[in-house]
Amino acid sequence: MPAYVVVTRLRTRNPAELELYRDQIRDLPSASEFKWLARFEACDVKEGPNVEGVAILEFPTLDQAQAWYANPDYQKAAQHRFMGGDYSFIIVEGASAG
Repeated sequence: MPAYVVVTRLRTRNPAELELYRDQIRDLPSASEFKWLARFEACDVKEGPNVEGVAILEFPTLDQAQAWYANPDYQKAAQHRFMGGDYSFIIVEGASAG
């Protein structure tokens, strides 16, 4: 069953750190494990607090999504994201058919 990583950027604090993050995750070999469904393009918040952007990644399984997040190379790159902005980062298993 697929799983999804849903990332919302709540606030940018340091654009240079976010650029370092983007550069580092682009080069991770595990990037081929998922499919981008949304990439922080324009979004229209209908309810709840405003966000600057949303990204959605689809993984084949929940285990693969969790392993990608826990990967030491990703976690090293994520330090730049932590310094660059405020995010919500959610991993959720997709619904079964029916």
